[in-house]
Amino acid sequence: MNSKKICAILIASAALAAFGAAAQSQQGSAGQGIKQDAKAVGHGVADGARDVGHATKHVAKKVGHGAKEAGTGIGHGAKKAGVAVGHGAREGWDATKHAVKQVFGKDD
Repeated sequence: MNSKKICAILIASAALAAFGAAAQSQQGSAGQGIKQDAKAVGHGVADGARDVGHATKHVAKKVGHGAKEAGTGIGHGAKKAGVAVGHGAREGWDATKHAVKQVFGKDD
């Protein structure tokens, strides 16, 4: 082999090595870009999930407080109704007792 052929082979080998290194570098930065994009998407999903969680907590708290207030109102209403029924029963008993005493001629 003469020196021209050896020189051409060396230049071709150097060019191939340079292109290979450039291709690996491109793949590295393309892989890095994909990695960064995936990371950004992951952060976006996490932020969205966090927002949904906070909104769910807020709604659940409102529903819980509303249920508590409704239960308290129902409880108070039931108590008032029970007291009224009790008073009504007492008044009915007193009226019945008074009527029976009048029927049999006894005064209270």
